[in-house]
Amino acid sequence: MTSPNSIKFAILDDYHGFAASHFSDLDKSKVSITTFNDTLPAYSHSATSDADRKALVDRLKPFSVISTMRERTPLPGDLLRQLPNLKVILATGTQFETFDLKTAKELGIKVCAAPGKGRTDGKSSGPSARAKIDIKKGGGHATTQHGWALILALARNVAADDARIKGKGVKPGWQTELAIGLQGKTLGLVGLGRLGALTARVGVLAWGMKVIAWSENLTQEKADKQAEDVGLPANGGGIVGENEKTFKAVSKEEVFKTADVVSLHYVLSARSRGIVGAKELGWLKDSALLINTSRGPLIDEEALLKTLKEGRIRGAALDVFEIEPLPANSQWRTEDWDVEGKSRVLLSPHMGYVEEGTLSTWYEETAENLERYLDGKDLLHILV
Repeated sequence: MTSPNSIKFAILDDYHGFAASHFSDLDKSKVSITTFNDTLPAYSHSATSDADRKALVDRLKPFSVISTMRERTPLPGDLLRQLPNLKVILATGTQFETFDLKTAKELGIKVCAAPGKGRTDGKSSGPSARAKIDIKKGGGHATTQHGWALILALARNVAADDARIKGKGVKPGWQTELAIGLQGKTLGLVGLGRLGALTARVGVLAWGMKVIAWSENLTQEKADKQAEDVGLPANGGGIVGENEKTFKAVSKEEVFKTADVVSLHYVLSARSRGIVGAKELGWLKDSALLINTSRGPLIDEEALLKTLKEGRIRGAALDVFEIEPLPANSQWRTEDWDVEGKSRVLLSPHMGYVEEGTLSTWYEETAENLERYLDGKDLLHILV
């Protein structure tokens, strides 16, 4: 039986009803748990109405502890200041660009991460999301797998052909158009961090692609190290000559003008917002494919919509968007993309990291932290 003095705990944005079971063993006399399976509009977005902002405040105000699923609900300072009961944010993952950590610290709100390494007390149910994987023997990352699923599905017309055969929204038919072979093509990466390098590794080993990359601070020395870290030689990897760089650091313009597939792997920040705009989209070849599994606001959405409606490039595959979940009236949902003259468009609902093993580990770590909080112990993985 729940005590009147129990901690009020909210699990946010649990789309799949997956989280609650990880907290089922908690002492019900100490904690009252509420689970929300939907996401309310982001508080600080320009398109959010005053009524939606109020609804979000009203939803969160009763709780002293909340568990977030990554950044599905952004937590800007203006929102945090209206939550006087909030004491702890137990966030899954490790990067929270849309959380105002400075304001949280000022308000005395503890923010804890879930790094994906598993519980510290040995009570994890299985291997951690970041169990030691030998990258050089084929290890990878959930987002890398999803990124390649999108690249292949777009290049091979999988979604378009599936819809054509099933007659969903289009006249039943057979083949749509010729597929694109990736062998020997150029893969251009915007960002060559861990995920970018893993994506590039697959391109080199599986399809014999040439890899070029750009980021604001990328040097050839850093690109060489990234190649070696994923088990490739700095020179002569894949189909390039012995004296050519396996991962070649180039200018931003060269990535967009010469790559056959451009894939984004960049951290979102105030500086990187809109890093791909009308100019960069204009540089793309008309046969190019654009892939974004990183963050929606990295791309100027209006410029991309215009580019795709005009059929300026072969196609785009997107897993992330400016507003998530996509509103029912979003142009991504309402536009008829299966029209001659428009680019191919393939959309998925931010599934890059949504994998059972990853989420299990995050929620087990969150449960451990909540247990510690209820028992008056120090919290783990504190960011502020």
